[in-house]
Amino acid sequence: MPIINVKMTHEDGGASKDQKEELAKKLTDAFVEVFGRGEKTCVVTIDEISTDNYSIGGKTISNIRKEQAD
Repeated sequence: MPIINVKMTHEDGGASKDQKEELAKKLTDAFVEVFGRGEKTCVVTIDEISTDNYSIGGKTISNIRKEQAD
């Protein structure tokens, strides 16, 4: 069973339920198109990560966003 895992930052209230469902549907459709396997075998998980728990270059995304706003 294939598992497609999406990790993204949780910003501005995070992705809506409808956005997550649309993303899962489109990823599933792409998998089916590329691999020719049934959609019922494809699992999609979406992990939203707090910007305090995600960093680039030693700085959290929260701090990077704050610096960009200044």
